[in-house]
Amino acid sequence: MATIKDIAQAVGVSCTTVSNVIHGRAGRVSTETITLINEAIDRLGYVPNMSARALVSSSSKVIGMISHLTSNKKESIVEDPFHSAFIGSIEKTLRENGYYLMLRTVETTSDLMNFLLNWNVDGLFCTGVFQDEFFEALTNLKIPVVLIDSYVTHPNICNVGLQDYDGGYTATKYLIDKGHKDIAFASPTIRKKGVVYERFQGYKNALADASIPFRKDLVFEQELDTATTITLGTQLAARNDLTAIFATADILAAGIMSGLTQAGKRVPEDFSVIGFDDINLCQLTSPRLTTIHQDAPLKGKLAVYFLMDKLDNKPIENNEIILPIHLVERESVISL
Repeated sequence: MATIKDIAQAVGVSCTTVSNVIHGRAGRVSTETITLINEAIDRLGYVPNMSARALVSSSSKVIGMISHLTSNKKESIVEDPFHSAFIGSIEKTLRENGYYLMLRTVETTSDLMNFLLNWNVDGLFCTGVFQDEFFEALTNLKIPVVLIDSYVTHPNICNVGLQDYDGGYTATKYLIDKGHKDIAFASPTIRKKGVVYERFQGYKNALADASIPFRKDLVFEQELDTATTITLGTQLAARNDLTAIFATADILAAGIMSGLTQAGKRVPEDFSVIGFDDINLCQLTSPRLTTIHQDAPLKGKLAVYFLMDKLDNKPIENNEIILPIHLVERESVISL
């Protein structure tokens, strides 16, 4: 791999001159010399040492993506198609702005501090953040922080979220309008002031507005790993006291549909199913999944825009963006 010294020898200039051109400090270097240096860089395949550049500029050009998950999570965040979509959008938008993405699962405040001590990141994206000690630690950091899908607030921290309550209400009302009254709610653990909690409130209020009693025995909380979602589907297949299922994630809805099918039940003839997110998987299930749409790529892009503005010290009038939802009707719900 070529070095600055190799470039300097090829052009016949000093290493300092080459370094100045590479780092944009070429005020006293002639246009002809700059051209020769850039041609040598391309010809010899010089790649800048990012660690050395970070020491010089005090910027690593690396942004951390922190997934704050609990220890009972069985699968990586990138195995969830929804998270993969918005993480992919974040990486692409960061790359277009000259930054790199570092993805890390961090469970405790201590883990977060150790991560920041070992890696000189310029900023952080965080998912899975609630009002707790971990959040308090984030508020005291000297680098920009952007939360994704969180319901905690701080004047120095931005957030890109979603109309989660409206999504839960819309999904449930759609099932009710189709004639369903016995509607199961399936989700990961419901934690107050979180995404799932808001969707749960929408579900309950849609039932209340239709004068349908809320039944706690129709609420099912579990992890989103494939085996567990399929098992839940087989368990629901044995129930004769419900006709529809609202799952708060498409990956959960797809697993439930698979379990129902394995148990000999048909969707939507025996059980109607509606999901949430509108990932590509929705069009691969049989039948295709009716769901609540959210724009995952846009969510990632807006999160990066927030972070870039903070890094550039631009004024931010509103540090929260809430994206809209809408229903996408396919074939997994039937009218009674």
